[in-house]
Amino acid sequence: MAKRSSLSIRIVEGKNLPAKDINGSSDPYCIVKVDNEPIIRTATVWKTLCPFWGEEYQVHLPPTFHAVAFYVLDEDALSRDDVIGKVCLTRDTLASLPKGFTGWAHLTEVDPDEEVQGEIHLRLEVVPGTPARRLRCSVLEARDLAPKDRNGASDPFVRVHYNGRTQETSVVKKSCYPRWNETFEFELEEGAAEALCIEAWDWDLVSRNDFLGKVVVNMQRLYAAQQEEGWFRLQPDQSKSQRGGGSLGSLQLEVRLRDEVVLPSSCYQPLVQLLCQEVKLGTQGPGQLIPIIEETTSTDRRQEVATNLLKLFLGQGLAKDFLDLLFQLELGRTSEANTLFRSNSLASKSMESFLKVAGMRYLHGVLGPIIDRVFEEKKYVELDPSKVEVKDVGCSGLHRPQTEAEVLEQSAQTLRAHLGALLSALCRSVRACPAVIRATFRQLFRRVRERFPSAQYENVPFIAVTSFLCLRFFSPAIMSPKLFHLRERHADARTSRTLLLLAKAVQNVGNMDTPVSRAKEAWMEPLQPTVRQGVAQLKDFITKLVDIEEKEELDLQRTLSLQAPPVKEGTLFIHRTKGKGPLTSSSFKKLHFSLTTEALSFAKTPSSKSTLIKLANIRAAEKVEEKSFSSSHVMQVIYTDEAGRPQTAYLQCKCVNELNQWLSALRKVSVNNSGLLGTYHPGVFRGDKWSCCHQKDKTGRGCDKTRSRVTLQEWNDPLDHDLEAQLVYRHLLGVEAVLREKHRELSGDTEADAVPAGSGEAPTDPLGQLLQVLQDLREAHSASPPGPPPSEPSRLLELQT
Repeated sequence: MAKRSSLSIRIVEGKNLPAKDINGSSDPYCIVKVDNEPIIRTATVWKTLCPFWGEEYQVHLPPTFHAVAFYVLDEDALSRDDVIGKVCLTRDTLASLPKGFTGWAHLTEVDPDEEVQGEIHLRLEVVPGTPARRLRCSVLEARDLAPKDRNGASDPFVRVHYNGRTQETSVVKKSCYPRWNETFEFELEEGAAEALCIEAWDWDLVSRNDFLGKVVVNMQRLYAAQQEEGWFRLQPDQSKSQRGGGSLGSLQLEVRLRDEVVLPSSCYQPLVQLLCQEVKLGTQGPGQLIPIIEETTSTDRRQEVATNLLKLFLGQGLAKDFLDLLFQLELGRTSEANTLFRSNSLASKSMESFLKVAGMRYLHGVLGPIIDRVFEEKKYVELDPSKVEVKDVGCSGLHRPQTEAEVLEQSAQTLRAHLGALLSALCRSVRACPAVIRATFRQLFRRVRERFPSAQYENVPFIAVTSFLCLRFFSPAIMSPKLFHLRERHADARTSRTLLLLAKAVQNVGNMDTPVSRAKEAWMEPLQPTVRQGVAQLKDFITKLVDIEEKEELDLQRTLSLQAPPVKEGTLFIHRTKGKGPLTSSSFKKLHFSLTTEALSFAKTPSSKSTLIKLANIRAAEKVEEKSFSSSHVMQVIYTDEAGRPQTAYLQCKCVNELNQWLSALRKVSVNNSGLLGTYHPGVFRGDKWSCCHQKDKTGRGCDKTRSRVTLQEWNDPLDHDLEAQLVYRHLLGVEAVLREKHRELSGDTEADAVPAGSGEAPTDPLGQLLQVLQDLREAHSASPPGPPPSEPSRLLELQT
């Protein structure tokens, strides 16, 4: 049994932000931090005070996290980015909102002196004495303190206040991971109610000292316990007045916390087997459960439920059968061919999820080069005469206004070129399309043709395929390439218009150039020759795509199963040490990296001979302090070589998102490794000591805890069968009352409980069996041992090494 926490985050938009640039505007972006650790950076939206992002993320976290904060900044090319404001949501706040936080939140001012982070290790004791007892406070160490100095570190010391007396530790220079091991004693006065206050400060020679955080200890609890030791979370000074408000603008967010207790696999087997049996029998069986699940699922939950079911069946090798059952169910209730798969049904939502999970790499291969070309060319493209902007053209000082006709003709040429290139790439991609997608489209094509066999519906099977492939997969990716990981940044206004027009053209081709689609926007007429040609190309492509036999499908899947497909690949910079000594001078060399389920490899080019780090040898993947190399976005992969000796590879990424994506990928594929580290050093061993904590023992215990459970969810994540089963169970439990009512209707039973507990008779109908399974799972959850009690706001559990 394991408790897993995750945050679903959607950063929608901002409004009424203050102008930070001299042109009266701003270039805003968001940074998301969990317990002061940056994990997400949105794209920058240029020259606006009301930016729209629409970016969605799912973050997996340890249950002990405390808060998530959203910082809005203004990007500056020549100076430090300006901080506009922030929104902070605590774990307790999110836990009290079952449907999550949705709405607008005012940005509050960010005071650098109040931005604290990190933890301090204390040992507190009440010591017997004559004539009075004494309070002994040992300040041992701290970790992950806020860097307050320009060198990327701090010079921390600690002040201990009690009963009017103050004592201080020594100053540890240039460290965010200081060790003091100093002890102070105070006389205890009987009945005194004053708290013990421990404050961390950054020492400065010239300016005033910077506040790093504090811990306030309840003395009544300490009297009762007599002794307490552990890591305490540093808190801001709440006595300072909170400034800021509506003048800084607002941020629209959707944030939902989900805590799941995942039981052992055996507990979910009855549920999984029951659902799989329903899918295997298809329409030949009772056919109750899947339609009832769709009927009882609200519209706003349908996408989530569809994704969970799809992943569950994908893990059981039944995704194609599940989708085929949904196709048949929808075809059975559809009378008009032109409304087929146009609603947000369970079939449509499941197919959308299926294409993203199984086909994202295929999408990148087909669309990637075309999208890159559109971004690189940055041409002005417009086909709507009412929106044409006349530009100056010419050279060598000879300029003349470009006519509207010339703009329209050049735009049509550009779009025809992009559309032709896209269709050509698509037609060449039949063999590149994953076998499971081809087989699923084969089933769809066959079912639709059987439902609408007459000649007047000749195009309907093709439109059924394109309604998913073009309208729900390719077109959204063209319009929003960042949301499909095709680009790192959002398109500017000019490029966005080009992408929108290209997506419209793809939709017209996907609709088989019907008169209805042509009539909507007559100004798209210049593209008609290419669209008509594209329809013929697309029909030929679909004919070849669905022409896959069972044997070929199995052969392709078997071939893929023998390969280790890349989990992530790309260009990174690896650290190389010059000379025989330790890190005296360093550089980063650009190499191509590829991570599979077997190894992390790197070479000069993808085709060059690679150096391998076996996956089983990885012990941790963590961030590196910026001061270590005077470079940001550096991570370290700690592993053992063939002789069992510890080694570290330092890799530099180009941005915070790439850094967190690589860390997530490495952590997820090595999560089951034996010998994973509980601590590590965020610095480097330079000279004779670690740069982070100044320890001289190179192989000693690390000064910070590892964060192996902090990961970002990606489309190509390994399937977690137990988690998906738990999520399906959670949904069904939420609609259990509706399911019981449905069961009473179907069985004609008027009793209050359709599945009497303890009757000894197992139900024989699928819905009755499902209700019995839900009851058994609920009892299993109730019988599972409770997790550790939630930690107090100021206290963390002791580190387990």
